[in-house]
Amino acid sequence: MRDFQGERDRMVDRQIASRGIHDPQLLAALREVPRERFLADDLAAYAYSDSALPIEAGQTISQPYIVALMIAEAGLGPRSRVLEVGAGSGYAAAVMSRIAEHVFALERLPVLAALAEARMAELGYTNVTVRTGDGTLGWPEEAPFDAILVAASGRAIPEPLKQQLRIGARLVIPLGHHDEIQTLVRVTRTGADSYSVGELCAVRFVPLVGA
Repeated sequence: MRDFQGERDRMVDRQIASRGIHDPQLLAALREVPRERFLADDLAAYAYSDSALPIEAGQTISQPYIVALMIAEAGLGPRSRVLEVGAGSGYAAAVMSRIAEHVFALERLPVLAALAEARMAELGYTNVTVRTGDGTLGWPEEAPFDAILVAASGRAIPEPLKQQLRIGARLVIPLGHHDEIQTLVRVTRTGADSYSVGELCAVRFVPLVGA
């Protein structure tokens, strides 16, 4: 039988911790969540490779390090209420659910939303709510959020997402055209109408689609 736990531990040690991410809660969550369960059976053997992988509907599951970096930069805590835009397979939401109080995951493709919701139920991650919808509009009835993570690239940050951040909270999003290398940025809401922006690294994500 394949030792996925051993592979998971090596992934955390070699791909995450060795690159400077040392948050103990995040590392523990990455060691706990079975990434292979968020992939098709024929790709499970590659679950802990240092790369993005294809999932259903022509989409991808991000490289483990990028998932970890985005979560680390979002600054989650045990009382955080988090919005994820672009839930995809549900893996990042699952990891965040081991740290935060509740994760609200939006996915525009119904087939992916249904699969992600089923995986949460199977794994017993009851503090994740998955909904099909336009991620650029956010989830206003659950706002404000302590963190927002966007797993798709746009040329600008959607205004509804900025407005749904709690003051002092962070939004992590890739910016740039989807045909080019993008820049992952961290946006901190510093006041009612003020934000600070910091650039993190070069990334490549699928395009952000919506209103």
